[in-house]
Amino acid sequence: MESNLLKNADADEMNQYFSEYVANLQLHMTLQARNLVPPLKQTLVDSRQQLLHQTQAHFEKLVSRQGL
Repeated sequence: MESNLLKNADADEMNQYFSEYVANLQLHMTLQARNLVPPLKQTLVDSRQQLLHQTQAHFEKLVSRQGL
């Protein structure tokens, strides 16, 4: 019985590790992609647009951390 608990704990730990790894990888890839694509216009960024980008990045991070 105790070995099953240890196996479950190890599996949960591995799931958590991979979940965090994937979340970090997805965030890195998203940020990298944004740096590769130039903006359509070089004018000052509208604060609403900046807030939208921040919210989207935050949402993508949260979604990517959801359980497998």
